[in-house]
Amino acid sequence: MPVQVMGMIGVSPEGGSARVHVIGGGIDPAFVLSFTRAHEQAGFDRVLVGYSSSSADGIQIASYAAAHTDRINFLIAHRPGFVAPTLAARKFATFDCFYPGRAAVHIITGVSDGEQRSDGDDMAKADRYRRSDEYLEIMRRTWTEQEPFDFAGQFYRLHKAKSDVFPVTKPHLPIYFGGSSPEALVAGARHCDLYALFGEPLAAINERMKKILQLAAEHGRQPQFSCSFRPIIADQEGKAWDKAHDLRERISQGMGGLRGRPAIDQSGQRMLAHAQEAEVHDERLWMGIAEQTGAVGNSSCLVGTPEQVADSLLRYYDLGVTSFLIRGFDPEHDVVEYGRELIPRLRLGVIARDRIGATESHPT
Repeated sequence: MPVQVMGMIGVSPEGGSARVHVIGGGIDPAFVLSFTRAHEQAGFDRVLVGYSSSSADGIQIASYAAAHTDRINFLIAHRPGFVAPTLAARKFATFDCFYPGRAAVHIITGVSDGEQRSDGDDMAKADRYRRSDEYLEIMRRTWTEQEPFDFAGQFYRLHKAKSDVFPVTKPHLPIYFGGSSPEALVAGARHCDLYALFGEPLAAINERMKKILQLAAEHGRQPQFSCSFRPIIADQEGKAWDKAHDLRERISQGMGGLRGRPAIDQSGQRMLAHAQEAEVHDERLWMGIAEQTGAVGNSSCLVGTPEQVADSLLRYYDLGVTSFLIRGFDPEHDVVEYGRELIPRLRLGVIARDRIGATESHPT
């Protein structure tokens, strides 16, 4: 099946090269447009608009970028609990009416208790996932039910909830979900159309996908999967590894040397555990940046030539991963390089694998 390639846009060029994150900073409208257009021209299908407790509003960023681009789609990160789920549903439905089919919702329940508290949310993480479960049920019903409905849960109580605006996309906007805790797996498996995973070794990804599919089957659902990586490519493998080690050194200097920093969530703990097992897994899955930064966010790298990294991505495709979020540490430069060197090889590899699969399924 066709593979989806996603990137991630920021709102400010602050930070220069060797950037671990692109969420923060003040808004530079010209940069938002140039960065989004670079992804569109490079052949990306969708860009993630991230979320933090201090970042700009993602729906407005995506609306501005969508108005000035033609094809690129948006994955808008959203944290349940800060606005009513009915209001959130109407916000996303409104976006979909103006830009049909160009948005998906990425539900993130919160990175840490500390960050949640900076936005006034004192709820424990396990409870936040249970709240997200109710939140997503209400959003889905608001998007799809024509008649007023009531809802009585632990966190939300609604009486005759109704929306006058419905998504053009049917049955509703795609729901993406992420998280590693048992509560996250339960909520995500019940509601999401795509479960987003950080790049882990092949065996670990395969195990997690099987678990999520097992849970989803209990609700008659079969979500797709995405994996996130930070590709580091060069025309020779040795040069790619030199580039990777240089990036680790520059990131270490820029962040004050955070080697050994404890992970703040279960996803990070999983990443650090893989880093402790080995710095390199499956030939080119490199955990050096994860170890350096405490695995905050997407920090697993694939290192090698474009052909080698594309082959590594295809091994995840063979497991059933149909979407890849790829971004680099020199964001603007890497977007162009991925579009020229990596994305075409990945798409051609998927076509070749699908052709072989079709031949095996229907031998002449």
